[in-house]
Amino acid sequence: MSARFRLTDKAIRKSLDALSVESDEIAKAVVTIGYPASRRREQSFESLARIVVGQQLSTKAAATISQRTVDAIGGEWRPEAVLSAAPEILRNAGLSQQKASYLQSLADAVLSGSLSLDLLPQQSDQEVEAAITAIRGFGRWSAHMYMMFALGRPDIWPSGDLAVRVGFGRIMGRPERPTEQTVIAEGAAFAPHRSALALLCWHYYSEAPL
Repeated sequence: MSARFRLTDKAIRKSLDALSVESDEIAKAVVTIGYPASRRREQSFESLARIVVGQQLSTKAAATISQRTVDAIGGEWRPEAVLSAAPEILRNAGLSQQKASYLQSLADAVLSGSLSLDLLPQQSDQEVEAAITAIRGFGRWSAHMYMMFALGRPDIWPSGDLAVRVGFGRIMGRPERPTEQTVIAEGAAFAPHRSALALLCWHYYSEAPL
């Protein structure tokens, strides 16, 4: 598999144009709010660390705690620094005890070689998901975030993300928030462009007028 980052601005536009031909609802959403931008991150330990810090937090809160954490461990996201940090240092930065332990599990996986960051770009979507979710505290949502934003995979569908579900429901004109099972089932029709659709759902959730 190519390691090329494929979720570029140009690719997002192309995917959504293709989906707009198939779906009047998606076409209307694109006209309403425009194309979402790519959100590229590095293929790195730092990107995975920031994902776990950001679980169930607002973007602003996650950024604040991430910065406090990296300051507390010496100014750089290194697995050695995370693993050697005393628990109270991580908690004083704003991390819960649970998230601090998840960060240290990630650091241990990287340092022990049980998670190879260099190998992930060459692996299939299924293999990447399995590798990341094998780490304690990293579920499918975390794997999907890394696959979309660090690896640039074009057909990831983060159905477990609340904003994706709400945005998808609003785009499709649903009076109530669809369940994750519904979003999984209905989203299947939009392969192989689901990463672009997820970005549109996020964009619609935050930007579209109610």
